[in-house]
Amino acid sequence: MAEDRVSNQEQFELTAKRKGEHIRICLEEPVQSVGVEPGFGRYRFRHSALPNVAFDDIDTSCTFHGIPMQVPLLISSMTGGTQEAAAINRRLAEAAEARGWAMGLGSMRAAIENEELADTFKVRAEAPTIPIIANLGAVQLNYGYGVDQCRRAVELAEANALVLHLNSMQEVFQPEGDTDFRGLLEKIGQVCRYADVPVGVKEVGWGIDGDTAAALVEAGVSFIDVAGAGGTSWSQVEKYRSRDSLREAAAAAFADWGIPTAECVREVRAKLPHASIIASGGLHSGVDAAKAIALGADVAGFGRSLLAGAAVPAGDAEAGGLHAQLEQIEFELRTAMFGIGSGSLKGLRATDRLIQR
Repeated sequence: MAEDRVSNQEQFELTAKRKGEHIRICLEEPVQSVGVEPGFGRYRFRHSALPNVAFDDIDTSCTFHGIPMQVPLLISSMTGGTQEAAAINRRLAEAAEARGWAMGLGSMRAAIENEELADTFKVRAEAPTIPIIANLGAVQLNYGYGVDQCRRAVELAEANALVLHLNSMQEVFQPEGDTDFRGLLEKIGQVCRYADVPVGVKEVGWGIDGDTAAALVEAGVSFIDVAGAGGTSWSQVEKYRSRDSLREAAAAAFADWGIPTAECVREVRAKLPHASIIASGGLHSGVDAAKAIALGADVAGFGRSLLAGAAVPAGDAEAGGLHAQLEQIEFELRTAMFGIGSGSLKGLRATDRLIQR
């Protein structure tokens, strides 16, 4: 038993170290995908000189699986498991609550394995009304996790939904990676059947294609976050952590790996006309969000582009930058809708004014 406790403590320390390294690398290193874009630059809106709508009447309100939101926008899953991550999550949650965004939490495996770290994911006090999405790695279902651990993640976060993330390529490049992805579809389906909240699946930056999304929905998944290529590349992130010369060198060959986000959204929507779709991966502006929704997404997610603002200490003069960043994205979304004469999200989704360049 003593040996097990030492082993567990060492695992906790390694997890915390990895989480801290991920934050630092995403803030300081060039981890953007190289040679692949999210795809929104391939599209443009045709301007409507006579929009026939009042800007102040534009309605961006919506719901996420029954929870009201002021805007169809999500702070994507990023971090947790360290005190630095806890502070970041609290700042993100406060901003999301103030602006009416949804919020996804980073992988909660650390909290399941060591509940002393659970507080780094607990943001319900800062965000009492918005949708909060708990998060676990789907591959952990092949390493001892099951419905009980998934329910526990939701309980710890007081979450409205759970997302299981798919990160096969990241696991290959992680020195401590879990790479047995066999039979996961059936196990994901089991979680969907017995979980007490909607269960979604997301990628982490390489995209979900239409056939895979269809199989997941058939298994019982309630929403798909395509998390396409063109934003953060986690093979690049792991390159900066690697002490393995082979993996460090090989990462360059995968800098352009994945399906662009815009392509994922179009393909999944075409395959699944009634599915709940989140578009994330390389979005930087409200115009990107408007394009994503016009292509078929229900919600647009923003991740690493918000991290720098959330990493600023609360007392810092720049601490208000995160709120301003969210407000700007919303303004850009509303202005894009005004520019094409769409007074509602329903109109934006149905618009014929998004064209390929």
